[in-house]
Amino acid sequence: MRPAAAGSALLDRPLTPALLGLLEKHRLETPFLAVDLDIVAEHYLALRSTFPGVDVYFAAKALPEPPVLRTLADLGCRFDVASPAEIDLCLDSGTPASAISYGNTIKSPKAIAYAYARGVRQFAFDSDGELDKLARYAPGAEVVCRILTTGAGAAWPLSRKFGCVADMAVDLLRQAQTVGLAPTGISFHVGSQQRDPAQWDGALASAAEVYRCLLDKGIELALVNLGGGLPAHYADEVPEIDRYGDAIFASIQRHFAAAAVDFAIEPGRFLVGDAGVLRSTVLLVSRKSRHDDIRWVYLDVGRFEGLAETEREAIRYRIATSRPGETGPTILAGPTCDSIDILYENRPYPLPLGLAIGDTIDFLSAGAYTVCYASAGFNGFSPPPVHFAGGGSGR
Repeated sequence: MRPAAAGSALLDRPLTPALLGLLEKHRLETPFLAVDLDIVAEHYLALRSTFPGVDVYFAAKALPEPPVLRTLADLGCRFDVASPAEIDLCLDSGTPASAISYGNTIKSPKAIAYAYARGVRQFAFDSDGELDKLARYAPGAEVVCRILTTGAGAAWPLSRKFGCVADMAVDLLRQAQTVGLAPTGISFHVGSQQRDPAQWDGALASAAEVYRCLLDKGIELALVNLGGGLPAHYADEVPEIDRYGDAIFASIQRHFAAAAVDFAIEPGRFLVGDAGVLRSTVLLVSRKSRHDDIRWVYLDVGRFEGLAETEREAIRYRIATSRPGETGPTILAGPTCDSIDILYENRPYPLPLGLAIGDTIDFLSAGAYTVCYASAGFNGFSPPPVHFAGGGSGR
């Protein structure tokens, strides 16, 4: 079952029965994240149906929680990791090292050696310096070179910091062969929460250019990693997953029709975003003057407790409240003593005028990049705990 598209900042579909059951059964202290493991599984199966023949790697950084990893591992999912800690979590979930890709292009020598010792054999890179480290600490490993993309169309662009231009990728992959590594493929990322399915076409065109140049030099790559970018359902509408599948497969046919290449995809947000709800409590409702039409609503969760992606108001969550009624413009802010701990100010949310201290506010589709982004204790606030429902979790 694919989730319905969301077109409103307010609640337009109920919480899942599993989440409702969890919240009714337990009096959980806010803030907390509740995750429906059945939705994680449904999204994985929808992805396999939409991208037949494409290996699916979950970007573990999106929600590196053991119940999530075990749910996906049991379904045959592979994993993209960014650190030794994530490697350990994935191996502990029952995933073999052969199903793990170390996709972070910035790794310490110690981290590379640790991954290699634990059996990981596929590593991403995008520079001479990283290639040198891989040659020394992961001899004979398969290496995948990441190329630049523009990030256009994405709510959370991932351009500039990662990747290199196509001609440099050609040189690096040739160099990899000379230092005892196996030049295996090309990867890219078109930006997180990518709202334009057409954005994969330009990236695939660049990847095809690298592939052809290397083929002319006697090196045949075996893999193209399509990266992440598939969206969750926030306040702004996005196309459904089949639109992405149609666009990406059309681009593959256009640029790689005659190539014997395998494809992989690395979603994070799509697999777990819609599975979670972050529940908070209203701590204060105030105005900055007696005649101010816009209220400030302060919550027990903010930028530092899991809502980091409200930076620049990039991710606008759908919101549900425990109090119904007529709405008015509202600025949302977190509980800390930091002036940047404001969630939404440029585009205030329409929230109930009767909203009061003690009411709850749910951030919907908050399963991805929330609690894992939280501060370890800024101002003494701890990351919200995570609770699980569905999937026979019993947790």
